[in-house]
Amino acid sequence: MQAPAPARLIEGGMPTEATIAQVLVSKYADHLPLYRQAQIYARQQIVLDRSTLADWVGDAAWHLRPLHERLLTRLKELPRLFAHETTAPVLDPGRGRTKTGQLWAYAADDRLWGGSDPPGVAYVYAPDRKAERPIVHLDGSKGILQVDGYAGYRKLADRGDVRLAFQNQWLHAEYFTSRIGGFSSFRREIGPF
Repeated sequence: MQAPAPARLIEGGMPTEATIAQVLVSKYADHLPLYRQAQIYARQQIVLDRSTLADWVGDAAWHLRPLHERLLTRLKELPRLFAHETTAPVLDPGRGRTKTGQLWAYAADDRLWGGSDPPGVAYVYAPDRKAERPIVHLDGSKGILQVDGYAGYRKLADRGDVRLAFQNQWLHAEYFTSRIGGFSSFRREIGPF
């Protein structure tokens, strides 16, 4: 008698968790589109349609959603939070081109100033840049919100939810591109906001 096989991330599917992790890292960390990944697998005689890879990404996102929600909840509990939004090209099926969406990043890292919490960043997609987006994303946040001049954050402050700390655009860019924790010596000198 043989024990049943352990459950897989893709029910009834062949990919291991490691394979799906590789697809996700290639797509999101290495910016390798699924069609290119399919071509790479094909060179190794592994036939994977782009739609199959997309299904795997969707299934993984579904399984990771509770972790994402917990991370964003935890970040909103911190006394200081950094917020930034940027455009992101999004496929527009049926039109043969892309449209512009928004990717919001909410991050915290106080290690350089003696904080004991680990760094964290949560990304949230939105189809537009309306002021209601950060209001919904940051519902429950009560600390200092470090932002650029985007007016949408002011509505949070006007409601009394957060206090805003505006920053120089160059420091803003440095923080966002430093990949949480890789601050320059100048950033260390100015201290927390």
